[in-house]
Amino acid sequence: MNDRAALDLLVAHGPLTRTRISELTGLSKPTASQLLGRLADMGLVRTRSKERGKPGPSALLYEIEPSAAHVAALSADPQGVSAAVADITGTVVGRARVEADAVAEDVRHRTAQLVKEAVDSALRDAGLGPHEPPHTTVIGTPGAIDPRSGELRYAPHLPGWHSRTLRAELAEVLGTPVTIENDVNLAAMAEQHEGAAQDHDNFALVWVDDGTGAAIVVDGTLLRGATGGAGEIGYMPLPGAPLARGGPGAYAAADAGGGFQSLVSVPAVRDLAGGRALADALADASVREETARRLAAGIAAVVAVVDPELVVLSGAVPQTGGEELRKLVERELTGLALPRPLLRLSDLDGDPILTGALLSALAQARDEVFDTA
Repeated sequence: MNDRAALDLLVAHGPLTRTRISELTGLSKPTASQLLGRLADMGLVRTRSKERGKPGPSALLYEIEPSAAHVAALSADPQGVSAAVADITGTVVGRARVEADAVAEDVRHRTAQLVKEAVDSALRDAGLGPHEPPHTTVIGTPGAIDPRSGELRYAPHLPGWHSRTLRAELAEVLGTPVTIENDVNLAAMAEQHEGAAQDHDNFALVWVDDGTGAAIVVDGTLLRGATGGAGEIGYMPLPGAPLARGGPGAYAAADAGGGFQSLVSVPAVRDLAGGRALADALADASVREETARRLAAGIAAVVAVVDPELVVLSGAVPQTGGEELRKLVERELTGLALPRPLLRLSDLDGDPILTGALLSALAQARDEVFDTA
């Protein structure tokens, strides 16, 4: 327990002296010295000299050994896979993007090949070889893995990803444990740890891009549902949108169409503007106001069911519409006979899905690598 406490402090604070670690853990200096020596012998921490020119007596600084483990994070979409590799401190050391049409046409094997090429390319970018696989890999995808069948559901537009043994196949080809997680859930994790939802245990992330979805966090825990489909608001029936039909299993095998997504996704907003680019469409005041009305209708339905204290807007539509669109949505929600949650735009830099996947992979890897029992 003391070992893990010290390692977590070094992750959170960066390099610390033995004296500071002793103060933060409440351990005596001799005990802290023994602990740090043990962690150094195990290859989990390293020392370096205090930077010259800084006030205070010269002292060794202890820090996490970055090479103790690496993790991989991936974000999959219909066009391909983006990957990032980070060391155990969380520093990203390699990135790659592999397009789906760059690998074999055989759909059965294309997914494994695509993922492996993305990870290998990110490892090469990090200066690591194929003999140094990541400790843990987390992949963000549209849809969700059904916990009962192992099948990816709610993602008909992702061919080749629906095998019930997909996770095992990927783990075998990568040589690393693999977790497949809903992309919007990962974005919510990023918002909770580094973004607009920090210090909030009850919030909803509404993602509006080419696809539409939500992540619901209740008392700090993601709400997943019986089939992993909690938050699939793209299928949610709303006035003005056709119902998403297709019969049992349609959400896994074919694009049923309809629902909230058909009103607010990037293609829907572009259609409102006669096919213009998204930025041009949302620069049009009438399109922006209609988009806000549609977004508010969907958000109101979410608020009525889960009563979040905060709603975070993310994805291409909110990010392109910016603060003007957010204010219009907020205005539409004013006066409704519903709770009034805070409404914020995502303020994360970079890809929130990859950020969330990295956070998840790091948490899993540290639980094992930092276990000195």
